[in-house]
Amino acid sequence: MTVYVDPPTWPGHGRMWSHLVSDVSYDELHAFAAGIGCPPRAFDRDHYDVPSTRYADAVRAGAVEVGSKELLRRLTEAGLRRAKGRAPSTGPTPS
Repeated sequence: MTVYVDPPTWPGHGRMWSHLVSDVSYDELHAFAAGIGCPPRAFDRDHYDVPSTRYADAVRAGAVEVGSKELLRRLTEAGLRRAKGRAPSTGPTPS
């Protein structure tokens, strides 16, 4: 049961972003993301987009730092990769 985060090297909306993924389940991912304050809207198909300002929070909470290629490999091997064009997975239920 591990959650992974890649470095904040992805530009968008005037910020740099990381990706947060699980190698076990979306439920694990949603719970972890909620625990570090990621809003449900940050979920994109199979990962959470995490701004660079929250990267350290993810690592402190237990996310394992890996490179982007390693993150994608682990996500794919876990069978949790959802490429664009595939049916989206369901995100967390807002309360």
